[in-house]
Amino acid sequence: MNLPNLRHELRHEWFGNVRADMLAGIVVALALIPEAIAFAIIAGVDPKVALYASFSIATLIAFTGGRPGMISAATAATAVLMTTLVRDYGLEYLLAATILAGLLQIVAGFVGLAKLMRFVSRSVMTGFVNALAILIFMAQLPELTNVPVLTYVLVAVGLGIIYGAPYVTKAIPSPLLCIIILTLASMIFGFDVRTVDDLGELPSSLPVFLLPDIPLNFETLQIIFPYSVGVAAVGLLESLMTAQIVDELTDTNSDKDRECVGQGISNTVTGFLGGMAGCAMIGQSIINVKSGGRGRLSALTAGVGLLFMILVLNDWVKQIPMAALVAIMIMVSIGTFSWSSIKNLRTHPRSSSIVMLATVALVVYTHNLAIGVMVGVLLSGIFFAGKIAQIFRVTSTVTPDGRARMYRVEGQLFFASADEFSRAFDFKEALDEVTIDVSAAHIWDISSVAAVDMVVLKFRREGTDVNLVGMNEASETIVDKLGVHDKPGAMEEMLGH
Repeated sequence: MNLPNLRHELRHEWFGNVRADMLAGIVVALALIPEAIAFAIIAGVDPKVALYASFSIATLIAFTGGRPGMISAATAATAVLMTTLVRDYGLEYLLAATILAGLLQIVAGFVGLAKLMRFVSRSVMTGFVNALAILIFMAQLPELTNVPVLTYVLVAVGLGIIYGAPYVTKAIPSPLLCIIILTLASMIFGFDVRTVDDLGELPSSLPVFLLPDIPLNFETLQIIFPYSVGVAAVGLLESLMTAQIVDELTDTNSDKDRECVGQGISNTVTGFLGGMAGCAMIGQSIINVKSGGRGRLSALTAGVGLLFMILVLNDWVKQIPMAALVAIMIMVSIGTFSWSSIKNLRTHPRSSSIVMLATVALVVYTHNLAIGVMVGVLLSGIFFAGKIAQIFRVTSTVTPDGRARMYRVEGQLFFASADEFSRAFDFKEALDEVTIDVSAAHIWDISSVAAVDMVVLKFRREGTDVNLVGMNEASETIVDKLGVHDKPGAMEEMLGH
């Protein structure tokens, strides 16, 4: 990219949507506070560890990330992976694991692991989105259980403001109006409801750059490495899938490799600032997009705004009723869920629906994004292989004298169709010559090469000459490399004689 184009892109990403980005960032910053505190509780650390992390990650990702308008901060997905480490070894080891996880993510970005997202099917993506929508809603249930009736009234009013305000004015994002109106009402009328202050003490000082106080030896690496790998993998998976969703919401593309590196840099620096690991947040990202945020300024505003609120405006922030934030998160849950996917269960292929439902069920049951998505990808692969194997066939014609036969192979020859390929041949037929035409087929893997070897060698054992013809360049390459039917001693080795 030449310099003028680079300047234009930077100007657009930073200053192409200033007012909306800043207002959206403020909404996100307010919503980050209770979530960060909740994630700190999950990980078993002080609230400031998650709040510092959310500030650091959101601020840094604004500069380093590859997806403008996406929000990253401390998340439940990474917090749950750190619980055992904190319990057994303490906070300092969590910080070290965060730094190492960030370094692993940087490496992943430079080697191009983001390309693996190609193997995540639309069904898995839909399941991921639906599961997160359900988890976001479930996370609000503690704030809706055993609470005064007034809480439900405030949540209902908040939802009314969120969905009704845009019909009156779009000058201020409706989620921000919800927070302002409900907070003022609560303060003026003295409502006895839970507020942000009830969640825990907010930090009162800036984060400080420090090295984790741990032994720098191989034993420490053995302790933190498994946690770091898990956090790096889950963090990148959630970040890349969230980036893809934001791409679709905004009809824009993003640099996934840069996003991996950006997430890594953010986590590495955050570990030195006393924060826990994080990644992209689909809920906050959707709040940002729905509030008008599109550029990097929204993430920067969210990060800096969060720090400003907890240090300077903490007396005001503490008085925000949780009902206002619950209303916003319910809006996010409703907006995140793919409602069309329910209707599509009747029309989409059964295999696609199974993949989607399995992904939802496993993510919701385990609260582990990686498990659900990995199983979804595995099921997608199995169903795809089954479909491809079904369109494979072998036909044959025999010469009038019955001494030679031509077999024609059509379709994809790989592990799932290798057995059908082998069963298609009659080795006991008394033939002088057999021709196997694979011009309409493609040989993919070692299983299919082994099947070809076995067929050729079995015919030769019966005294039949075999001609393998029509291989395309790729098939010929893999057969030449892995095949053994033309090598000395191959018949004895493969047929067991």
